[in-house]
Amino acid sequence: MHFILEAGRKSPSSFGMEPWKFLVVTNDELREKLRPVCWDQPQITTCSHLVIILAAIDAVKVESGIPMKRFARREMPQEKKDYYINLYANHLKETLSSDKNIYAWTSKQSYIACSNMMTAAAFIGIDSCPIEGYEKEKVEAVLGLDTSKYQVSMVLPFGYRINPQSSQLRIPFNEAVEFIK
Repeated sequence: MHFILEAGRKSPSSFGMEPWKFLVVTNDELREKLRPVCWDQPQITTCSHLVIILAAIDAVKVESGIPMKRFARREMPQEKKDYYINLYANHLKETLSSDKNIYAWTSKQSYIACSNMMTAAAFIGIDSCPIEGYEKEKVEAVLGLDTSKYQVSMVLPFGYRINPQSSQLRIPFNEAVEFIK
């Protein structure tokens, strides 16, 4: 599981903010409480590791001090860091003016980490099932989250499949991909 979580942790993100947190739920009692608010999907209680992907709300706000720490770790001249900090601050002011907008952005960012975790899991023969079918506020309540800091972005079970995989039905390549010359 560490390999999978590291793939998520090391994922790229806009401005290098890494606006996520991964809750690994192995407690059976807690998973039983989560299942009804996750549309009663069986993977919630049958998977070996249930990862709740959280979008970091407070951590991306300039006043939290965290963005400054993220920029400070970059190896570049201070004037260039200042440039990026101003660019980021303007991005927040113009685009991410509310917690709702911040959630939309950080949630999209967390999907990058989710994709990398799912790919890493598949690489080592572990299945995953990205779940958006859940009652967000109820999941957050079960987890006791302070939603001013973190909000649920995705529920992501990992484990080994019990039954053979069904056929993967996908649209043809030429319908999904268009080359512009």
